[in-house]
Amino acid sequence: MTTPATTSALDGSVARHPVLSKTGGRYLLISADCHAGGSMEQYREFLEAKYVDEFDAWREKYRNPFGGRTRNWDTERRTTELEADGVVAEVVFPNTVPPFFPTGAVIARPPSSAELELRLAGVRAHNRWLADWCEELPGRRAGIAQIFVNDVDEAIADVRFAKEHGLRGGVMLPGVPDDTDIAPLYDPAYDPLWAVCQDLDVTINHHSGGGSPDYGPYSTAGVMWLVETTFFSHRALWQLILGGVFERFPDLRFVVTEQGCAWIPGVLAQLDGFHAQMKTGRVGELKYTEDQILPRRPSEYFASNCFAGVSFPSPTEAAGRHKIGIDKFMWGMDYPHHESTYPYTREGLRRAFAGTDPAEIHELVAGNAARVCDFDVELLVPVAARVGPTVDEIAQPLAEIPEGATSPGFLRP
Repeated sequence: MTTPATTSALDGSVARHPVLSKTGGRYLLISADCHAGGSMEQYREFLEAKYVDEFDAWREKYRNPFGGRTRNWDTERRTTELEADGVVAEVVFPNTVPPFFPTGAVIARPPSSAELELRLAGVRAHNRWLADWCEELPGRRAGIAQIFVNDVDEAIADVRFAKEHGLRGGVMLPGVPDDTDIAPLYDPAYDPLWAVCQDLDVTINHHSGGGSPDYGPYSTAGVMWLVETTFFSHRALWQLILGGVFERFPDLRFVVTEQGCAWIPGVLAQLDGFHAQMKTGRVGELKYTEDQILPRRPSEYFASNCFAGVSFPSPTEAAGRHKIGIDKFMWGMDYPHHESTYPYTREGLRRAFAGTDPAEIHELVAGNAARVCDFDVELLVPVAARVGPTVDEIAQPLAEIPEGATSPGFLRP
């Protein structure tokens, strides 16, 4: 268990640190999990002309259940709120409903073959909007482009767009439910996609919320999704590892986000156990040949290729960094969602990391995300020096949960 550091120890640690010394003892916060999206009017401007009439007809019938959320696209409001919370840069996942989508982009099921053309037009409108929106605040936003994997060639085209248009966050890999006709993520048919991501140095991200089956028209469908979505979100990690993707593409980067990290060591231990049994030739009554066995343990592929974007970490989730590796943990606040730590991010950091060495905290809240998403830390230093939470402040344990806090990071142990 960590204990608060003394003031003199903090002063010495700050003075020696290459970033904290420049910010005057303030943390440079990069949230590895934020969300944004355009309004319907904005998306219309970025659609290909041939889809505009159909979009107008779709929009006339569509009713957004979430209401207006200007935080998603209003740069002035967003910057003001993030800076007030001490955050200077963000990795940006989608949030609003792109054209022709049934619901928000993160939780929407992938399109059927019949829906693909229009849904693809919708994600491309979003990606074009995102590239422009990120340029409104140069160097402080790492946008993540959306792709579908129904058609590998189309997915590759969208990866190339992301790279060419400076979307440094990479691409968001959708989950693939079993009740679709889309190939599972461990299918070698995706190898051309992984190859392009590796060659272009484009990070692959998998956010929670996707991959679940259709629960049908039942009153309990919503709660069934809530209970099981975590499992279906996790599947992408073991499917890519066991599918040999990181063996064939050793320089590929893969990030699981808003899924915590405390579950990862247990899963890796289980996979390593299966791997050890497989090397004996069988697991129970199941036999395995040498060509079916990975050359390295699954945990080794995680260590070489994978990262975790850990949103609103509770103390338990924060402690998980020691098991997955300090260099694998990227803190996130999940702005502007209801479960975000905003506007109590300083309090959330105190609850998760009070007493931790400032140099380590810097890696968790900035250093790792900067390396994965290619942020220029020197560009961000002046902003952090103005708005970042102080080292002394975060060193103090949180005695009381803020009354208005809604983030699970405050509710879970």
